[in-house]
Amino acid sequence: MDEASPASLTDLCLSLVSSKLELFCVKQADGSLCLRESLVFPQELADQLLCKMATEGLLNDGTVGIFRSCHQLRLRRACMRTARISAEAFHRALCPHRLLELDASRVNADLTISDIVHSLASSKELRESLQRLVLNGLTMTSLEEPSRRCFGALQGLRSLSVAHVDFYDSGLADVCTLPRLESLDISSTSVTNLTPLLGLRTRLRYLTMHQLKRLEMTTAQLLAVLSQLEGLQHLDISDDKQFTSDVARQLLEKPGILPSLVSLDVSGRKQVTDTAIRSFVEDRPGMTFVGLLATDAGFSDFLSGEGTLKVTGEANETQICEALRRYSEREGFVREALFHLFSLTHVMEKPRPDILKLVALGMKNHPSTLNVQLAASACVFNLTKQDLALGMPVRLLSTITQLLLEAMKTFPNHQQLQKNCLLSLCSDRILQEVPFNRFEAAKLVMQWLCNHEDQNMQRMAVAIISILAAKLSTEQTAQLGAELFIVKQLLHIVRQKTSQTMVDATLKFTLSALWNLTDESPTTCRHFIENQGLELFIKVLESFPSESSIQQKVLGLLNNIAEVGELHSELMDQRFLNHISTLLHSPEVEVSYFAAGILAHLTSRGEGLWTLDLPLRSTLLEQLHAAIIKWPPPDCEMVAYRSFNPFFPLLECFHTPGVQLWAAWAMQHVCSKNAGRYCSMLLAEGGLQQLESVRSDPNTHKDVRTLADNILDSLQRHQARMGQLPPQHCHTLTHKERDAQ
Repeated sequence: MDEASPASLTDLCLSLVSSKLELFCVKQADGSLCLRESLVFPQELADQLLCKMATEGLLNDGTVGIFRSCHQLRLRRACMRTARISAEAFHRALCPHRLLELDASRVNADLTISDIVHSLASSKELRESLQRLVLNGLTMTSLEEPSRRCFGALQGLRSLSVAHVDFYDSGLADVCTLPRLESLDISSTSVTNLTPLLGLRTRLRYLTMHQLKRLEMTTAQLLAVLSQLEGLQHLDISDDKQFTSDVARQLLEKPGILPSLVSLDVSGRKQVTDTAIRSFVEDRPGMTFVGLLATDAGFSDFLSGEGTLKVTGEANETQICEALRRYSEREGFVREALFHLFSLTHVMEKPRPDILKLVALGMKNHPSTLNVQLAASACVFNLTKQDLALGMPVRLLSTITQLLLEAMKTFPNHQQLQKNCLLSLCSDRILQEVPFNRFEAAKLVMQWLCNHEDQNMQRMAVAIISILAAKLSTEQTAQLGAELFIVKQLLHIVRQKTSQTMVDATLKFTLSALWNLTDESPTTCRHFIENQGLELFIKVLESFPSESSIQQKVLGLLNNIAEVGELHSELMDQRFLNHISTLLHSPEVEVSYFAAGILAHLTSRGEGLWTLDLPLRSTLLEQLHAAIIKWPPPDCEMVAYRSFNPFFPLLECFHTPGVQLWAAWAMQHVCSKNAGRYCSMLLAEGGLQQLESVRSDPNTHKDVRTLADNILDSLQRHQARMGQLPPQHCHTLTHKERDAQ
């Protein structure tokens, strides 16, 4: 599927069915699920559903029960990689089907190769129908069960892969009796002698023997066996550079050996030269592939990989990409290819989604291999930095971002890996437009921030958090901010910067992060107060008296605190209110606006809850009203809101028109700047009735009534544009900065 296109409808439906399977099923007595009788899947979709469930980690003893019915779900090409099912569940669900192919790679250790093969062999139909069997990474037998020859019964088998299995010479001898076998992969097994392969001399077409570390044959003996495989077309004897065997050199120099060969992989082998490879290829004009990664060969024009002869290697981009494509499941080769790719990505000036996709594949297949993740994350940064991310498909960026988060989670203490991931995450395109688990990302970045003091990375981390926090739901923001260590760490950074009287990006992003995290989160606001946040923010205001951008962020956060009624007593501080009163008269509307908001909330609860001098309250209310009347309309939307609910109680304060005026001004501001979002939201939340009540009340001040009229006019125009349709509820942002800068 092309990442530049939306996910296919089929894939979306399969994902939904997999994740909500219980809605389509009934539970049987043994706990397994069974599809309702009316559901019958087309055969191709049955295969895809099984694969989707396995890929998503949803295939287990209960869910696999839906495949017991061959009528409803008829399997032919079954892929159940990494599934977690028992031998009994496998037998009951998979073996009734007339399978052509089965891929059970890396299923749980309790389901052994012996279990699988004996279950398959118990079906007469399967013994003949099964043509391809992949059992990579499995256990051969359980500890209690003696090793038995078990493959010989699968008479229809044409292709078998048992890579990374405790597979010995006896198993090879058993396999080599299969009458139709054409393809065999015994990579990284315990085979010591390849002589049984002679039983397949006329039939074997594909032979893969990557990293046969226990082979006890001499080079001459090995070549003697290979030379008799007269029909062999594809041979892989690649290695991981640990051995000094000259088998590749001798094979290349042996005249007339394997004349039908079209594909040869000697990656990682010693003593391989361009001259020998060219001579070998020219003697076999049908050759289409040569594997030369981690050898000393592949640097001649003949082996560039640009033409019909494909080459894996490290000489150029084409060879490296071919290596990432072909070796995606070979950890050592993926690491090697990524290492060489990194040096090329430094100078890439155009978006390369094709390469990023290959990097993602390597990361996905080797999530717990540090060297792969380290090299891959470095490549990701080079491929997505600055404007390069703009040319990448959103779906691909979403995939790669989730893989970066998985790497951060897997290796929390590796500083360079964490740095690579943070560098990649710190991208406007990714943070603003790409779908990924922002809540998880915010937690991971915060954990990093609490454990490291690197100043440059600290700036990036708080920038990421400030932007992510603005994108979270109210519940997620509250949950994140409720973690006391997060608030403490952010306050610590503010304290550091304030003591240094340093206004920089780190301070601004940290203030933005705190502002966003306290939004509609009483618990976070309480943490802020309990950790001397108010005293610190008063000091910030005193330390930077002419920095309007700092003042705006400080007052924005204190607005959030002022929305929490139970914390009003903490804000009844003469020194604090003196600062707010001064900033109310700031020439910067953004600063004056938030100062006014604090006063509006503090005075809205009446004289009875005002604990300072009542004349001060009256003076502040007069100043509040006078300041708002003087505000010019801002050129752009200076604030964003999730909901108007915090304003509705303020609109009911007829005894304090300054409070009403601030709430009405705020509503008019956002509705005039972004009518599509805010008029719909105001209508959905019952704002029309609230405003009509304000307009019709005889106690309403004329300034408030004027603003209410303006807002009602905006709502009427919006409804007209919408064709008088009932207002629809739309998703909105919290009242946070739209762009945390």
